[in-house]
Amino acid sequence: MNLPEVKLGAARPIGWRARLDAYIKLVRLHRPIGIFLLMWPALWALWFAGAGQPPWGVVAIFIAGVVLMRSAGCAINDYADRDFDAHVVRTHGRPLAQGLIRPVEALALFVILSLLAFGLVLLLNWQTVALSVVAALLALIYPFMKRYTHLPQVFLGAAFGWAVPMAFMAIQGSIPTYAWVLFAATLVWALVYDTQYAMVDRTDDLRIGIKSTAILFGHHDRLMIGLLQILLLGLLVVVGIAAGRGPAWTGGLVLAAALALYQQYLIRRREPEDCFRAFLNNNYVGMVIFAGLVLDYWLTGF
Repeated sequence: MNLPEVKLGAARPIGWRARLDAYIKLVRLHRPIGIFLLMWPALWALWFAGAGQPPWGVVAIFIAGVVLMRSAGCAINDYADRDFDAHVVRTHGRPLAQGLIRPVEALALFVILSLLAFGLVLLLNWQTVALSVVAALLALIYPFMKRYTHLPQVFLGAAFGWAVPMAFMAIQGSIPTYAWVLFAATLVWALVYDTQYAMVDRTDDLRIGIKSTAILFGHHDRLMIGLLQILLLGLLVVVGIAAGRGPAWTGGLVLAAALALYQQYLIRRREPEDCFRAFLNNNYVGMVIFAGLVLDYWLTGF
């Protein structure tokens, strides 16, 4: 597929409705999968930290923060990839690649959304505010890592998982050991789904010089994803034991394991569309784990 060359010096003149649509697409509000993948670990942590009854005000702050920071992350990601997206089949239609938005606008939007998220964190204790600085730094540097390492997914996982220690600090004022195990599980989960995501773009990424775990793993990609899925479930078992969870939590993990097998089936031929379907299926993984956790606390009377 021949993609058009786009010069990014200035945005093409468009009406306000088209510009609003371009901003919505820039922050991916039309594709909320990233919000869900960031939200589920935050909800896991909030329910663990709150022993099944987290303060609803804190939950609302974290959910709003997830939406804002995911949107900010998309803006800085497209800014970082502005010289590459026009040459990739999956991303050539993004607003910056089409010249609908100037790079400086994407950068400004990242700053505004990050400040709004920081304003929400100021409603929490000072320790959580301090941890939020790390979250902002991770969101800022992740998009640039694909230029320098084949493991940018590690930085994505750290950025998506940092809500875990923040949630415990916000509710308990400290971070127990098992919370760090939960953070590690979130990081491993990001390696799983973002490798599946990177498998979609592997051909284009090799051509333009972008690095990813899909390229690093090569023909061992399915094996590595499978091992990471096993590690993810193992870490979550450890978390459940440390937190004293019961059968419903285990049931959620069994359903997550079944979904992991389904994902292996989807990626068996490494077709881009099927790899993308496997990536999207991770929303259900996060959902069944959370449902099992909520049900477990409800059945045990908190």
